[in-house]
Amino acid sequence: MSSEHDRVDADEDAIEIDAPPARVWEIVSEVRNAPQWSSQAVKVYASGGATTLGTHSFNLNKQGPVYWPTWSRVVAFEPERRIANRTGGHGTVWSFELTPTPTGGTRLVQRQEIPALLTSAVGAVTSRLPGAASGEASSGSRGPSGALRRIKSAAERG
Repeated sequence: MSSEHDRVDADEDAIEIDAPPARVWEIVSEVRNAPQWSSQAVKVYASGGATTLGTHSFNLNKQGPVYWPTWSRVVAFEPERRIANRTGGHGTVWSFELTPTPTGGTRLVQRQEIPALLTSAVGAVTSRLPGAASGEASSGSRGPSGALRRIKSAAERG
């Protein structure tokens, strides 16, 4: 039987990119690149060399005037196909999945799996942040689609 602790809320968004999966993979597979496309990541410090399965990172994030640290670990790493990070403490999993398109491009899916209990706790906190009344503080206002647009732009620039 599933409990509230086990339930996960998922959010998913996708975009078509006019660049091959190898180029898109260069961008999304290195955790240190997150500040280039993320609406919240300010700096990422990762263990070891290039990102691979098991890479640990310390991340500094910002939303409005609020900064906070997170720790994460790469829990899936399938070159040119999928990368996923689990955030320590609360267990949210962020992932990118790449699929080649018939035209030689890439369909990129970003997925966020959030433990249900965390969803309600975050909502209670972010509703009090500056900009919350306008929706600015919610993850949906600049969430996955903004990140995907920035990744698309970078990949298509070459």
